[in-house]
Amino acid sequence: MSLSRREMGRFARIAALLMAAAFLASVAVEVGAQTRTCGPPPPAKPERRTGGESFPPLPLPATPLRRSEKKREPSPPALVGKVILGDVKWATENGQRSSYRDWMTDPADIRNLLQWTNQQLHIRYRAADTDLAGFSFNPTELPILYFTGHDAFSLSDETLAKLRQFCNDGGTIVGDACCGSAKFDAAFREMVQRIFPKRPMAPIPADHPLYSSFYPITSNRCKIAEKESDEAPRLEAVSIGCRAAVIYGGGYDMSCGWDGHLHEGGKRIMPADSRKLGANIITYCLATYELGRFLSTEKIYHQKGEATRDQLVIAQVVHDGDWDTQPASLASLLKHLSENTTVEVQFKKENVDLKSIDAFAHPILYMTGHQNFTLAEEEVNNLRRYLAAGGVLVANSCCGRKAFDDAFRREIARVLPDQKLGRLALDHPVYRSVFPIQKVDYTPLVLHDHPGMNTPALEGVSIENQLRVIYSPYGFVNGWSGAPNPYAREYAGADALRLGINILVYAMTH
Repeated sequence: MSLSRREMGRFARIAALLMAAAFLASVAVEVGAQTRTCGPPPPAKPERRTGGESFPPLPLPATPLRRSEKKREPSPPALVGKVILGDVKWATENGQRSSYRDWMTDPADIRNLLQWTNQQLHIRYRAADTDLAGFSFNPTELPILYFTGHDAFSLSDETLAKLRQFCNDGGTIVGDACCGSAKFDAAFREMVQRIFPKRPMAPIPADHPLYSSFYPITSNRCKIAEKESDEAPRLEAVSIGCRAAVIYGGGYDMSCGWDGHLHEGGKRIMPADSRKLGANIITYCLATYELGRFLSTEKIYHQKGEATRDQLVIAQVVHDGDWDTQPASLASLLKHLSENTTVEVQFKKENVDLKSIDAFAHPILYMTGHQNFTLAEEEVNNLRRYLAAGGVLVANSCCGRKAFDDAFRREIARVLPDQKLGRLALDHPVYRSVFPIQKVDYTPLVLHDHPGMNTPALEGVSIENQLRVIYSPYGFVNGWSGAPNPYAREYAGADALRLGINILVYAMTH
C-alpha cells in the first residue's frame, strides 16, 4: 500500500511525539536521585513546505518536487564537535527502563549557543555530536571540540596523543563542568595535564582577548548553591604560542545557561553572562583559527646542531613564565637581518638560564612572554653582572600583554635599582642604525587604545652612557614571523622587522 505525503507527514509527527515522550521519560530521574537532564530537549526542526499545499498520492521515491516547495538549504559548516562521553547508564521510572549518557545532560547547550552567536555575529555554523573513536582529529574538519558533563571520565593515551596533535595543528578544546561538577572538573584537569604536561592550565588575565573578543567582560553574575554574586571572570587556558588552545570555564557551569535554563544547586554562571562568555569563546576561536594553523608549521633553525661560530647567535632567556611564545619568530628576524645587512648570522637559537654562566657567552640576550614571571635572586645578580660587563638585554611584551609588561618593569628595577627605564628620544642612534625610523605603523588594537599613535615606543636603560636594556611594551614577534594575530598589540609587520634589525645592529656595534 502506498501512502500519500500528507499521511506520511502525519505518521512522522506521531512518531516524533512518541520519541519525545520516550526522551522525557528517559531523562527524568538518575540512579541516586540526581537529575539526569539539566534542561529540555532541543526544539524540532521546522518543516520546509508551503502551508496548505496538497500532495498527490504518488508512491515514493518517485514523488517529484513541486515548484512551489522550498528546497532544503545546504547544511552550514560544522564548527564545534560535542564530544560523546560516559558509559551508558540505566534508570527505571514508572516501571519503564531507559538509558542515558552523561554528555547529553544539557542536550541543546552548544546548539543554542551557536544559534544565538550566529545571530549576534551574522555567521552561520552548526554543532555536531562527535565520537572520538571515529574522529579524524583534523581541525579543518572540526576546529573546536567541546567537553561537558557531570561524571568523571578517562581517555586512552592514544586518544590523548591525538588531542595533543589536534591542538598543535590549530584546533581548540573547550571544557565546561555542568552544574560545576567536582568529578568532571577533576577529570578534565587531569586530561589536560596529561595532554600538556609541560603547559599548566592557568587563569587568564583580565586583558586577555577572550574577555573582549565580542563583549567586554569584567565580571560574571555567578550562583553558588543559593547565593548570587558578581565575580571576576574565571576562564582558564593552556596556550600554544600566542593562542589559547584549551579554554575551560574554571569549574563553573556555562552549559545550563547556553541550554536556556537555571535550577537549584551547583556552581554556575548565570544564563545572560554565560551566553556572552560563550559568544566571546566562539569569536576568539574563529579569529585565531588561522593563527593556530600558522603556528602549526614549524620553522627550522637549520644550523641548530652546528658548533657556535664567530657569528650572531640569538640567546633567549628562560624564565618561569611563558618565555617561548613563538619559537619561529627569531628565525624570521635573522633571515631579514641577513638579507638587509652585512651581519654574519648563524641560524641557531640557544636557550639560556640566567643561573648559568652560559649567558655570559652571548653579547645579546632576548626576553619575551605574555605572563607574569619572577627572577630568582641568583638570576637577578647574574643579569646585573652581565649588563655591567657590556651585555645587552632586548625584551618585548608579546602581544603587548600587561602581565608581562608589569613583571618586566618590576624585575628590571630589581636588577638595576639605581636606573630607570626611560623612553628613547626619536634622535637616538637605535632609530637610524640601519633604517631611518621616525614613524611606525601599529596593529589595530594599539590604534584603538591610542588613536593616531605613529611613533616608536622603545624604552631603555643606559650604563656608562651605553644602552644596555632595550625594551618595548608593544610586541614584535607576530610582526617578525608574519603570524595572522588579530588580538596582538604590536608594531605592524614591516616596522616590527625594521625595528628588530635596528636594535640588533645597534646592540652589536655599541
